[in-house]
Amino acid sequence: MKVKIDEIYQGDCLELLPNIPDMSMDMVLTDPPYSSGGMASTTRARPTGEKYTVTGTKLVRPDFLGDNRDQRSFMIWCSLWMAQCYKKLKDGGLILCFTDWRQLPTISDAIQVAGFVWRGIFVWDKTEAARPDKGRFRHQCEYIVYASKGPFRKSSKACLPGVFRKAVNSREKFHQAGKPVELIEELLRISPPEALILDPFIGSGTTAVACLRTGRHFMGFELSEEYYEIAARRIAAITQN
Repeated sequence: MKVKIDEIYQGDCLELLPNIPDMSMDMVLTDPPYSSGGMASTTRARPTGEKYTVTGTKLVRPDFLGDNRDQRSFMIWCSLWMAQCYKKLKDGGLILCFTDWRQLPTISDAIQVAGFVWRGIFVWDKTEAARPDKGRFRHQCEYIVYASKGPFRKSSKACLPGVFRKAVNSREKFHQAGKPVELIEELLRISPPEALILDPFIGSGTTAVACLRTGRHFMGFELSEEYYEIAARRIAAITQN
């Protein structure tokens, strides 16, 4: 199978990643399923809409796949696809991976098991619009762990913040765990102009949309057929105009 730039493919990234030429990608930017919506196997196995959607939400989005692993298997799985991404990146290329507070230690370990040099963590502040949790601290932040393939290569003059404060835009949210397009656009500033960005879990296509808006190129995979079709429609809406 020959994969093409500015295309997305439906299937398991572990099966599709070997089709990408080694050392061809400038950056990996991805948001894998966190597998953090429950402490026991029975709660992890629940549909993602029950785990991550606020009760009473009127807009129903499709459930997504691969969110039922325990912490040990999650780390092994992440180290497998991250190791594949390592091969596809150019020397000095970056990987940026979203996670939440529960899986932050696991992602930090897995990214190093895969061979990357861990460079740090920065924060996505979802603002006070984040889901409330009465009697506790608000779960207002998610995190991005980033690392490099070997020595860090400065490919951008941008000095990005360590905290990105962006509320979810419901008009551009097509996935249960979708990130704001503006947030992804900001993160892409660390990559070279016209960079080729790999997203093994492209979901509803947000990374592709952000790449198209910022003059970068993309390649992505999505296991869910429903989300693949949503992503394809979003990409077509931009490229056909």
